[in-house]
Amino acid sequence: MEKIIELCVNELVAHSSRQYHEHIVLPCFVLMRIMSPAFSNGHRIPSLYTCDGDDVNPELRFDGIPKNTVSLALVVDDPDSPSGNWLHWSVWNIDPSVRLIQEDSVPAHAIEGETDFSEVGYGGPCPGYGEHEYRFTIFALDSWLDVAAGAPRHVLEAGMKPHILASAALLGRYQRVKKEPRAAKVKTKLKVKVKARKR
Repeated sequence: MEKIIELCVNELVAHSSRQYHEHIVLPCFVLMRIMSPAFSNGHRIPSLYTCDGDDVNPELRFDGIPKNTVSLALVVDDPDSPSGNWLHWSVWNIDPSVRLIQEDSVPAHAIEGETDFSEVGYGGPCPGYGEHEYRFTIFALDSWLDVAAGAPRHVLEAGMKPHILASAALLGRYQRVKKEPRAAKVKTKLKVKVKARKR
């Protein structure tokens, strides 16, 4: 038990040193995990999942979800962005039984928010210069969120804040080789419930 508590404290200290989700205090009740077969924690994100490739989300897997979890939420961001903590993807009201988000897909009935690209849906790493670190963070919540589809980050975070049971983050790095401009995605119609997306 002491080892688990120590790990939790160390992880929270590491997060706070990076201004981790600045407006959210994260309780550490259990050790959740989020993983991807596409890249290991702290390693390079394949270009397939960036603006230099197909710009689709990588496969994500998670476990250690608390038993009293009612819903899950996912936030992908870039704290290294010179424009601030850039949001690349937000998904919420994910069924708590879900343990896998497949490549280029959204869990059935989950809701996506607006990114800092002013688009709804996943927008992959696209750093202007140098290597950036990206965070894929899964949140276990004790409630479904009454947050409309297409909501911006601050609305989602305000809705999540009182309901967070636990969280876990997967870190990935990316530096562009070619410098072609990012192609804007076709904006999707906002829906209250977004069905599974597979392109």
